[in-house]
Amino acid sequence: MQRTVLKGVAFVVSIAILTTGCATIQENPKTTVGALGGGTFGGLVAAAAGASPAGIAAGVIGGMLVGGLVGNLLDERDKKLAAEAAQKALETAPTGKPVAWNNPDTGHSGTVTPTKTYQTAEGSYCREYQHIVTIDGKQEKAYGTACRQPDGSWKIVN
Repeated sequence: MQRTVLKGVAFVVSIAILTTGCATIQENPKTTVGALGGGTFGGLVAAAAGASPAGIAAGVIGGMLVGGLVGNLLDERDKKLAAEAAQKALETAPTGKPVAWNNPDTGHSGTVTPTKTYQTAEGSYCREYQHIVTIDGKQEKAYGTACRQPDGSWKIVN
C-alpha cells in the first residue's frame, strides 16, 4: 500500500513538473521551486495521513498552489530572514512567544511561534510551531514540527 501511495505521489509530481514547462522555470524559478516543494509536501502529508490516491493528488495540487504563491512572492532575503527567525524561535524562544522577521526592502514580514515543546520516547527534543507570513497585507499560516538533531541543528519533521 505504501509503495502504491509513493508511486502515486511521484506520478503527480512528475506531471506537475512536465506541465510547468522549462520556460516557466527559467522565467520565474521561485514560483516553480515553491510549487514543486509545496506539491511534494502536500502529497507526503496526505500520504502520511492515510489518504486515498485522490486525496493525495488533492494534497499535491493544493500544496503546489500555496507553495507556488509563496515561492513567487518571497525573495532570497525574505527566506533568509524567515529561516533565521525560525532558528531563533526553535532554539531560544519560550513556548507562545513569537519571533518576528521583517524585510523592509519588500515589505514582507512574519512570525515564528513555538506552540509546544516535548521530548520523544527516543530522547529527541521537538517543538511544534506556527509560521505566519504577511505578503501585501495578506497572511498565510503554516504549522509544523521540528526536532533537534544530534549535531544541534533543527530539522523539520512535519
